[in-house]
Formats: sequence, C-alpha cells, structure tokens
Amino acid sequence: MGDKKQQSRPKRIFINDVDSYSSKHIAKFLSTCAAGKSSEEAEGTLTSPRREPAFQIIGSVSPSTKVEKESFLLEQYESPTRDELLGRLLECDVVVYNISENATKQQVEEATWAIEALHAEMENFKSRKMFILVSTVMTWALTKPQNPVSTLENVSKRKIYFLRHRLENASKPLDFSFLQKKSKLNGYVVACGLQYGKGENLFHYFFKVSWLLQFPKVPLFGEGTNYIPMIHVYDLGGVLQNIIEAKPKSKYILAVDDSNNTLEDVVKMISDTLGPGKINNIPEQEAITMKAFKPEELEYLSINVRMDAFIIKDSFSLRWTSEAGMIENMESIVEEYKETRQLLPVRICLVGPPAVGKTTVAEKLCSHYQIHHIKIKDVIEEKVAQLVGRIKEFGADTEHVSEEVAAAALKQLENINKSMEMNEGRLADHLLFDILQEKLNSKPCRNQGFVLDGFPKTYEQAKLIFSGKLRPFMKLLPNHVFALNATDDFLTKRAQGLPQSVAEKMRYTQEEFIPRLTRYRQLSTAEETLLDYFDELEIHPEHLGTVLKSPIVHVRITEIVGIPKNYGLSPEEQEEEDRKKEEERKQKLAAEAAEKKRRNEAALAEMSAQYEEWQKNLSELNKQEYELLEAHSLPLRNYLMKYVMPSLTDAMLDCCKIKPEDPVDFLAEHLLRNNQQE
Repeated sequence: MGDKKQQSRPKRIFINDVDSYSSKHIAKFLSTCAAGKSSEEAEGTLTSPRREPAFQIIGSVSPSTKVEKESFLLEQYESPTRDELLGRLLECDVVVYNISENATKQQVEEATWAIEALHAEMENFKSRKMFILVSTVMTWALTKPQNPVSTLENVSKRKIYFLRHRLENASKPLDFSFLQKKSKLNGYVVACGLQYGKGENLFHYFFKVSWLLQFPKVPLFGEGTNYIPMIHVYDLGGVLQNIIEAKPKSKYILAVDDSNNTLEDVVKMISDTLGPGKINNIPEQEAITMKAFKPEELEYLSINVRMDAFIIKDSFSLRWTSEAGMIENMESIVEEYKETRQLLPVRICLVGPPAVGKTTVAEKLCSHYQIHHIKIKDVIEEKVAQLVGRIKEFGADTEHVSEEVAAAALKQLENINKSMEMNEGRLADHLLFDILQEKLNSKPCRNQGFVLDGFPKTYEQAKLIFSGKLRPFMKLLPNHVFALNATDDFLTKRAQGLPQSVAEKMRYTQEEFIPRLTRYRQLSTAEETLLDYFDELEIHPEHLGTVLKSPIVHVRITEIVGIPKNYGLSPEEQEEEDRKKEEERKQKLAAEAAEKKRRNEAALAEMSAQYEEWQKNLSELNKQEYELLEAHSLPLRNYLMKYVMPSLTDAMLDCCKIKPEDPVDFLAEHLLRNNQQE
C-alpha cells in the first residue's frame, strides 16, 4: 500500500554536496526527468508542462557556499547536524551519497554513518527506501584483482572501497551484506569513470588553457599513454535514474562510456578543437609547480585501466549524451563547456566617420572584455609577416613547414605584393576578405571575440564577408554594432588639432581628411548602407554621439554589451591590478591629505589676516572713543572750576584745620551754610 502511494507522487531524492560539480549536475539532470516517461525519453529532457516531475531533489551544501538555492532543488540544507540530517534522509525515498569527486575522510565517514543510521531505522520505514553510493573506478582500480580481466562480474566479486589508499583510516570496504537480502532498504554501489561535460571539472585545466590559448602547446603532464575510463556527468545521472526506476538485481554497477582513450588522445583533441592544436609532454611534477593540478587530481589522471560499458548498455535504457566518449563528441562537449561557464565571445563592430574616435573606444573595449582588436592595416601586416615566416622556416630546413605549405605561402605573398603595387598600396577586396575571414575564424577570435574597427564600410563588403557563398562565416557576425557620429565641424577641428606627424600617419591631413569624410557621408546616404545590412539580420545598430568624449561612449557601450564573459584576470594579472589600485588609492589619499593641508593653511592664513584687521579696527575704535570723551569732558571741567571747586576748596581747608570726627558731615554742613549765606 505504501509503495502504491509512493508511485503516485514524485520520489524525494536526497543528494549530498549539491554545490559540487558532480552532485550538482546529477541533481540537475534528475530534476528534469518527467513522470510517466521512459528512461530513454526522460534523459536530458526538460520537464513537460503536462507531466509531473518524476523526482524532487533535496540536497546538502557546504558552509562555504554563499549562493541562493538552485532552481532545481526543492530543499537545501547547509551543514545540518547528524540528527537533522537523519530526519531529512528518513523523509526521502532515495538517498544518493556521491563520493566520486576527490572524496574526503569526512565525506566517507558521513556516508558510512548514513547507511548505518538508515539500517538502524529500517524497521520503522513505512515504505521501501534506496541507498546509492556513487564511487569512482579509482577505488576499483586500486584494489588487488583476483582476475586481470576488467569486467562487471569481476567488480561484483571485488569489494568496492570508499576511498583511495591515501585515506588509510577510512579505507574500509562498504558492507552491503544485509542489503543482499530482501529488506526495506535496497542498496547499490556505482563505480563511475572520470566525469566530464557541463563545464568540466577534472579536465578543466586543459579546456581553460586551450580556450585562453595560454601556451603555444597545451601541457600534457607525463607520457599520457594511460587509458582513462570516463563518463559524461549527465550519462551518470541517467544511470542513477535507471537504478531508481528499474531496481536492477546487481548491486554493483560499473558506469563508463564506450570510449577507450588515453590521456594523450583526450588532451590532443581538446587542443585541436579549442586551442593551438599542439601538445607538449612535460614531467608530472611540473603540474604541481605550475599549480595546474593537486596531487590527488594527478592520481585520478594517472589511472590506467580499460573497461567495457556493455553491461549498462545491455541492461539499462539510456539515451546517451556521449556514448562514444569525449573525443567523438568533442564539438558538443566544447559547446557545453562554453555555455556552462558563460565563456561567450563578445563580437563588436564599430563604425563611424574618420576622427570620431573609433580606435580609442575599440582599445578600451578590448582591454575591458579581453578581446582582440581587428584593424585592417594590422591584420594585413600580421598576415604578411606570417607568410614571410613560413617561407623562412622552410628555407632553414625545419620539419615544421612542408614544401606545399611554403609554396602556397610564397604564392599568396606574391599576390598580396602585386595587388598592393597595382592599387597604390591598397589590397584588392577579394584578397583582403580572405585574410580578414581567416583572422575572424582564428581560435583567439572564435573563443574570446573581437572588435572590428571601422570595417567593413559598405553593404556589399559586409555581405561578402559574412554571407553569400561564405555562409559558414555567419557565425562570426558581430553581435553588437555601434555607429559613432559627430558633426563635420567637430571632426574637422579635431583632425586639425593633431600634431602634423600624427595627422600624416593617420591620414588626417587637410588634403586627405576632407575627401575621406565626404566619402563616408556619401556611403551613409547610399540606397543600401552598412547599417542596413545589420538591420536586415536583426542586429540593430546603436547610434552614439561622441561629443561627450570617448570615456563616456566606452561606458555606455559596456552598459549595453554587459559584463565580460571570460575567466577574468589571471592571478598574476589580478595581483598587478590590485597593486595598481592600491597605488592609485595611496595617491588619492596623499592628494586628499595635501589638499586638506592646503585648505587648512589657507583657512589659517585667512583667519590670521581677519584677526589682524579686527585688532586694527578695534585700536582705531578705542582711539576715536578716547578723543570723543576728551571733547565731551572739556566744558564739564570749566563748569566745575568756576562753580564747585572754590566752595569745595574752602570747605576742605576748614576741615583740615578743625579735623572733625565726621569730615563728610562737616563738609556737607559747611557747603550748606555757605550756600545759605550767599
């Protein structure tokens, strides 16, 4: 009864560490499986709006994860305690513990605890549950075989170890003996090949250095002759889906694709498809020195075992993402890698009249987006130098250039020189287009992108470069077109303001600039213009004026194009950038301190001057008050001398003679008496 109810609702699946590469993509795959579809139909397809999802995904994440819950997760728990975790596990129908990705001792111990805890609670289960341990062929390869033949039967006889030999304390076999019997807890061990696809993990270093074209040859650490069993991470998800739905009899599943490739084969194909097309064998220890791989990652890459995928091919219903392996599906794997990591090329075309500032803006954009600046003159010079180099290499009897390649280079160089002689230094359009198409189709431009600076100029040129018989080059179309503009008067004054040497180099002299500007205006008013070509392809040009100066134009363009879609700065470049920013910060602080000091000194000087002026004014005021009092006091003195002082003097003389006990009273009576007599 419980199982019937369970079938009527989506199964709840717990997956550990869904913030890691492997568990994340397995969870994402399972979340897209729709109920009612066969395994083959469901694999890799999005949930149909008319069908319920087959699975609900619950996951745990590490405490260092600071991202919001992924849309494919129903619930997410950050570092739950074991009591909390057990509660979550008991709520689920399927528990998947994935330790296939550089398993740590803590992961192994948690997986061991989980199976033991579930086994202890088995009697209380309301319905059957399933436990799936996803391990790696590394654990299989590092155990001692009883039989040298690598088959699934051999796997089932050999004990699957949780972890590689380096974790001695945790290296104990998983005990599934109690699961072999009919019980409410069904258990499986999946030993998978090294996983690839969806942005890459273990093979990411090779993809990254190839995409960046960081080296002339992609480094291959060691000889690379070892055979590596592999599986696409979505195909691993398909294997788990089949186990959950079909419940196979075998408890041990070997999950590998149909490839039998060496590490050298894989790296060479990555380099051919995405990078320079060459590899360079260097000692294994260099991987640590170069910080390309950790020691435990090198152990994975050094595995040497050939395995057959016939069991899962015969027993499971899989709609493979990459059945034949990475090498056979490298084109689609590379597209997955770019899409997952958002390594999307930024292709920009800048057009506008001469002296409008296209090159200045282009340089800023190339620096911001780390893409390639395409100037026609530079492209031609680069091609000529390349052809001359090939011819010289052949003359030096090197094995790098064949006779046919040297002859073709010589012929192309002669055609270029002849065309430029006949056209007064200008290259014929058909030769120019060939060179430009080769440049745009080069790995750097295809991987990172480019800024086309002032070319093409006409509708016909754009059509010949990007469409028509050269239809494959449509994928190299700019995804953004910006038309810069300014008035003729503004442009003429800008050109005239340049030093004579610069004007001659840029062909901005009076004799050359005006005809060029006139020609541009004529092309802009033609029946079919360059901008019309892009409009027809729904790449609508943005019109920008440059009177606001190039920094403002550059900022406006970056707002429209968006953030850079690349790896960003390397650690060394980031360090240099941080150093520059720190230097700028210190300079800014020093300038602010100097300005503050200057303002304080100026304020102090102003206050001192004001104080001196105030003191001067106060002194002048005191002087004026004194003189005024002096002027007022003169009539009063005369009055006192005439009417008061004579009587007062007589009274004081008599007082001195008599010396009364109360002199003041004596003086008063004396003055009163004399006043009455008068």
